Amino acid sequence: MKSFEPFLSHLGMIRDPRRAEGKLYKLPYILLFSILAIVTGANSYRGIRTFIKTHLKRLNEAFKLDWKRPPAHTAIRYILQGLDAAGVEVVFREHAANLNSSEAAAGKRILALDGKVLKGSFDAFSDVKARQMLSAFAVDTALVLAHIEIDEKSNEIPAVQKLLEELDVAGHIVTLDAMHCQKKHSKLLPTHRRI
Repeated sequence: MKSFEPFLSHLGMIRDPRRAEGKLYKLPYILLFSILAIVTGANSYRGIRTFIKTHLKRLNEAFKLDWKRPPAHTAIRYILQGLDAAGVEVVFREHAANLNSSEAAAGKRILALDGKVLKGSFDAFSDVKARQMLSAFAVDTALVLAHIEIDEKSNEIPAVQKLLEELDVAGHIVTLDAMHCQKKHSKLLPTHRRI
């Protein structure tokens, strides 16, 4: 499918955790089909495999593939767990920035930064707190531009400062929760003003 070509080329930049020999399934397609499966409700490796198996004929036709069968759920697990999270984040940020710049309207942009606790990430057995993520959301294009994990022993404030340094927010309106009414933020962004 032509509309997926830019995204597939971005996914092709992600380092493949598998050995060079014996790759039956190309990484960009495994990642794309995994994303499509999750968006349609799959919540496990078996669910991703079921999605691919159910739609195998259409996926083969649409993407000009000749997969005889879907990859095993253990292969999908091995691939997804072996990915470098930082490398994946870089590729997704670049893809989101490309989408955002091509779809953005002229003028001031509105970015919303907000932290959320990831559902099901609390592990009582290992005494691990629930994981928290901070996301930067472009309101006008409805795209998540970036996200970072909030350190377990910290809160959103230092994570926001780090994300603001990484993103180009000059000339944009940035909205945050009330907890971020800190003087340190105003030193970070000389062109912004508090509302």
